[in-house]
Amino acid sequence: MPLWQIYHPTGTFEDNATKHAFAQDITKMYTDIGLPSFYVVTHFYKMDDENVFVGGKTNESGETPFIRIVITHIALRIPDVDAMYLRTTSRIDKIIKPYVADKGYDFEYHVDETERRLWKINSLIPPPHKSEAEQLWFKENRAVPYEGAYPAVLSQASI
Repeated sequence: MPLWQIYHPTGTFEDNATKHAFAQDITKMYTDIGLPSFYVVTHFYKMDDENVFVGGKTNESGETPFIRIVITHIALRIPDVDAMYLRTTSRIDKIIKPYVADKGYDFEYHVDETERRLWKINSLIPPPHKSEAEQLWFKENRAVPYEGAYPAVLSQASI
């Protein structure tokens, strides 16, 4: 699952249309590489100025808004190749641009990659990328049982 957590001050991302468009653009990045759209989760967190400190200072004086984006990738890992990292961050930059950079906001983001083996949806192990089962999940836009979704559980004695 790609999870985008967008921490923003009051006065930014106030209208639902903008948040919806941003979330749709984020989702498209992942569906374009074959991931089901329901894998993509976007959270907007409105932060009061007195609760955000950058460099030990709050932004209560009305300076440039600061947006912090935390992205977690689980479904796929980026190959450990500089060109692939650059390609991914360039895609992210393109998505962020109209909603954050073009508005003149200061921003920062990072991408975490979580071990896929520690990920489940509705207690199902998500199928391998581009497998027939994942293609079914893409088509249905939801998690559905498939062969291998419920592996045998290790007994307590073997853990």
